[in-house]
Amino acid sequence: MSLAVAFSALFLLFFPSPAAAQSPKPTNFSAFSISQSPWRPSQNLVLLSPNSLFAAGFRPLPNNSNLFIFSVWYFNISTDNVVWSANRLHPVNGSAALVITATGQLRLNDGSGRNLWPFNNVTANSNSTQLILRDDGDLIYGTWESFQFPTNTILPNQTFNGTTIISNNGKYSFVNSVNLTFGTERYWWTDNPFKNFENTGQINRDNQNPIYPTDFNSTRLRKLVVDDDGNLKILSFDPNSPRWDMVWQAHVELCQIFHTCGPNSICMSSGSYNSTYCVCAPGFSPDPRGGARQGCNRKLNVSNKLKFLQLDFVNFRGGANQIFIQTPNISVCQANCLKNSSCVGYTFSFEGNDQCVLQLDMLSNGLWSPGMKTAAFVKVDNSETDQSNFTGMKYKLQTTCPVHISIRPPPDNKDKTTRNIWIIVSIFIAELISGAVFFCAFLKRFIKYRDMARTLGLESLPAGGPKRFSYEELKIATNDFSNPVGKGGFGEVFKGELPDKRVIAVKCLKNVSGGDGDFWAEVTIIARMHHLNLLRLWGFCAEKGQRMLVYEYIPNGSLDKFLFVKSSSSDSIEIDGENPLLDWGIRYRIAIGVARAIAYLHEECLEWVLHRDIKPENILLDNDFCPKLSDFGLSKLKENDGTAVSISRIRGTPGYVAPELVKLGSNSMTTKADVYSFGMVLLEIISGTRNFDTKEGSTVESAFWYFPSWAFEKAFVEEKIEEVLDSRIRNQYDSGAHFAIINRMVQTAMWCLQSQPEMRPSMGKVVKMLEGKLEIPNPEKPSIYFLSEGQEGPKHPIAMVVDSVDSMDSDFPPAEYSSTSQSFG
Repeated sequence: MSLAVAFSALFLLFFPSPAAAQSPKPTNFSAFSISQSPWRPSQNLVLLSPNSLFAAGFRPLPNNSNLFIFSVWYFNISTDNVVWSANRLHPVNGSAALVITATGQLRLNDGSGRNLWPFNNVTANSNSTQLILRDDGDLIYGTWESFQFPTNTILPNQTFNGTTIISNNGKYSFVNSVNLTFGTERYWWTDNPFKNFENTGQINRDNQNPIYPTDFNSTRLRKLVVDDDGNLKILSFDPNSPRWDMVWQAHVELCQIFHTCGPNSICMSSGSYNSTYCVCAPGFSPDPRGGARQGCNRKLNVSNKLKFLQLDFVNFRGGANQIFIQTPNISVCQANCLKNSSCVGYTFSFEGNDQCVLQLDMLSNGLWSPGMKTAAFVKVDNSETDQSNFTGMKYKLQTTCPVHISIRPPPDNKDKTTRNIWIIVSIFIAELISGAVFFCAFLKRFIKYRDMARTLGLESLPAGGPKRFSYEELKIATNDFSNPVGKGGFGEVFKGELPDKRVIAVKCLKNVSGGDGDFWAEVTIIARMHHLNLLRLWGFCAEKGQRMLVYEYIPNGSLDKFLFVKSSSSDSIEIDGENPLLDWGIRYRIAIGVARAIAYLHEECLEWVLHRDIKPENILLDNDFCPKLSDFGLSKLKENDGTAVSISRIRGTPGYVAPELVKLGSNSMTTKADVYSFGMVLLEIISGTRNFDTKEGSTVESAFWYFPSWAFEKAFVEEKIEEVLDSRIRNQYDSGAHFAIINRMVQTAMWCLQSQPEMRPSMGKVVKMLEGKLEIPNPEKPSIYFLSEGQEGPKHPIAMVVDSVDSMDSDFPPAEYSSTSQSFG
């Protein structure tokens, strides 16, 4: 049977027709032994795993019921369900049989008696050994396992051991659990081999961070495959669709995969997810058999008179016929190509490494990318009329204005000093007058356009800033601001929808200080902060006396709704239905995400920012419970009036304010204040309790209740850490599965809540502590009692907060907490 017929049969196996789905219901059994041998396709038998998740047997080809492939597949999934095949390139007819011989050998005999079973000498005790299918999809006979001979798929709990898997079309391979290759050409690799694939979707590697899918820790069915497009993917089955969702892939830019397009063509991104198209290089036309994706042919043969067409941001990679040379400049590179009759073009790197690559015989693996610092030069005949469409911005406009000047011969009489002085003075005066006239005209036009800019609110609009919306656009998008979803210290928030169907949250700012320049500068800084765990600012509005910020809408709302029992408040908007309890895995992910966002604000972004009000109401959760930190970078936007704060006054929410800011005489704020607030939020995530609420069974009076001290006593003195945990999911606490992450969370919170700022770690170290990359020593007991100057005794922090309430933002009362669908305040 030819290779083309084999691949055709394999394609139909993985994409069955409706007619094949209507075959008679098979007979199920749990083991295949010598007493049942031979097993023929006509018997319509299916070997089931004990959990009925996997099945094995002969599967007929959809277009030919007389040809079969012995496979293992997900039993109750109807689409793309095959995970292993014994004879995927050699379908057998109805006369074939799976047999156990008298000597105990397992054979898949085709019609001619040839053994197609992988690893021919599969033997065991003929009387006691059975062919069985385990719950994890591993087909076992004696010491032989299908996991040792994978096809294009790796299943959860299957170890790699340097395994090689090959795509169904036979073009691409994941070799030795390290390299993705097309033939012998490598186009993706990992520094350390893959070790094992877990049920959570995590892939572990030797001495390197694991790989996590986007739906990490969910309960979906999964598989790791080398797809026919050459990409290595983790697929997760969505039973509601039903379909396989791609949750991780090795190459995000698909054009990086070799031979996505044929010879002499260039791979382009179509702008949509996982989609590419191919175009021919200038001077070439598409192959009539399959277009540019199949390859391109030269239009005109190259004669002695030739030229090079420049293709900016294009590179040709891979292929055996390439010569790498170091040249001092691009002219030497071109000269080397002209000397070689096999050279069809060359590429030159503009990264300063002077690398020149000659392309021989054909242009292989063409790729266009706007971030490419390489240009390609294609050799074509001088009569070729094609022009390059791949042009960059490195060309300079050259304008010339030829002026023909004739100089008169000098006069005979050279004594004209007085006349020359008058000429020079006249020219100088004429220049002064002309300059004054032009300056007056310029000033008049400048004043005209300045007034127009002030009228339209465009005077201080920065270049490259966020999108500017008009007031009417936002009024239409929010249905005349009729759907409020939150209210906070900076103003009210309304839900809306843009014409492109994006759902937005519009914050109407109140008491905004400064002029347009200050406002644009602050908004531009916020918009340039890009992080997975920061709320994204899409735009703004500054019109008709309004100042508005347009954010992405987060439907799940703020973290406090999921941690604490709802309390009635006149300012809160109740949400119908009950919120689910967050399990320990999700709480751990939320804690790490918020810590990474604060570390980004403190240490990584171009404009370092203090948040100054970290609390559960300012942590939003998206559909996947990925945390989004909000209300960062807004400290300069509030007026210094009755509801305002200045840089020397306290801002924040009682219970989350660092003790050094509450202490009398303290007017400085550092990043360690945000570390303290995060520690209090982390302790609330663990306990599911407000830090103001006295825990059940505590003997401390509520007036002297300090949550961190109580948690320290329970966790590190009494060693009853389970009493610190949220009582609603305490029964889910498994000392084996959750002890490590909960212990790290509690220890990290204690270090963040130290009374002295210099004892608290930076947020960068907090992230490493939560991730388990730093060994955490035992913390000291958090204490927040101070002896103020001129006072007769120690003063409790809650009392100090009450005394300082006049210097705090009045939008954050100590006893009231908003529980809205989206918190921005």
